[in-house]
Amino acid sequence: MSLITLKNHCIILLVTLIFPAICYCEEANSLYTRATYYGSPDCYGTPSGACGFGEYGRKIYDGKVSGVSRLYKNGTGCGACYQVRCKIAGHCTDEGTKIVVTDYGEGDHTDFILSVRAYSEMASQGMANHLLAYGVVDVEYRRIPCRYYGYNLMIKVHENSRFSNYLAIVPIYQSGAFDVEAVEVWQADCKEWRGMRKAYGAVWDMPNPPKGSLTFRVQVSVSGEVKWVQLADVLPDEWKAGIAYDTNLLLD
Repeated sequence: MSLITLKNHCIILLVTLIFPAICYCEEANSLYTRATYYGSPDCYGTPSGACGFGEYGRKIYDGKVSGVSRLYKNGTGCGACYQVRCKIAGHCTDEGTKIVVTDYGEGDHTDFILSVRAYSEMASQGMANHLLAYGVVDVEYRRIPCRYYGYNLMIKVHENSRFSNYLAIVPIYQSGAFDVEAVEVWQADCKEWRGMRKAYGAVWDMPNPPKGSLTFRVQVSVSGEVKWVQLADVLPDEWKAGIAYDTNLLLD
């Protein structure tokens, strides 16, 4: 038996019998865990999320974003999309909310730390404040394909990059339900692929990148299937930090 205090003004008494707080068993393609939320001045996400998305990670999916713990997978889980539904009768919709992972965070036995916009969207009409008052709720969730209508996969040159001595990149508008597991750059003068380092989150980097326009290939995995996808001439000869470049490829 344990006591958990939420927001300094409500106390919940938990009695554990034979069921764990989080169930990772799968039933009808859904998994079960708990979710909470974090505050922000405008209810959007944070530009300083651990995935390295910056401002993109604050407002993508209209700010319906989440930090995750177990699902972060050392950054491989960045950019993944999930449908999350709470389970309180009379308080929660059947549709729940659809979010994209932009950050890492640990809560009270929670897999999701949602933005206020995402957390509130799980609520039935007029019940958002009641749901927020719970602080932590039981949820079911499932991985779903991300959808970015009107956008191809883009490669953003991270703001910390320095032409032409240091290159860091972040894949954004990552549609579908795949994970990026490796990134390589084509070195034309040596006629070989050079691997990029997983810096943190969704950020890949390398010192002294090849000269000229840059072609990448990314190793992606979908449902256990692994393949390489080539992105030709994505970055121009004189790429610039902070700019996102279109790959002209829609991965799905």
